[in-house]
Amino acid sequence: METLGIAIALGCDAFAVGLGVGLSCHAPRQLFRLSFHFGLFQFLMPLIGYMAGSQIASLAETWGPLLAAAVLFMLGGHMLWEAVKGESEQHCGKDPTKGASLVMLSLATSIDALGVGFSLGLMQTAIWWPAVVIGLVAAVMTLSAMLMGKRLSQTLGRGVSMAGGIILIAIAVKFLL
Repeated sequence: METLGIAIALGCDAFAVGLGVGLSCHAPRQLFRLSFHFGLFQFLMPLIGYMAGSQIASLAETWGPLLAAAVLFMLGGHMLWEAVKGESEQHCGKDPTKGASLVMLSLATSIDALGVGFSLGLMQTAIWWPAVVIGLVAAVMTLSAMLMGKRLSQTLGRGVSMAGGIILIAIAVKFLL
């Protein structure tokens, strides 16, 4: 239960970003790519944190929130811009589920899992089972959020895309604070 609680807490950022991205990008490949990569990164980061030790944890603690804030702010700003411009709801603009955007979003949403892995290492707790659970929960939460975003965008239109952009910017501000 404790591992599941940690996994859900870590998956909340992935859920929020998945909801925002799902408002404008919801082709089956996009759903798979974002869910898979968020789950993969959430799985890998605790392992890296566990192995890396205190130097990496302090580096992630310093730069992780800034990196996450920058990526989310750019994506949220882009979503707002597209919504204001009046782009078609079916058009995703620059696809955030590909290339560098995908990697940066995956890193931004999983950086806190690095600290969790480091903490588990300090407690000399087994890491494989928590890493698997964290990865699977993040993937399911991301997919659920993207499907929810798709449904909202189809029923409520462009205003929901604007709300998604605002949500991502708000999460970016949270990371900075």
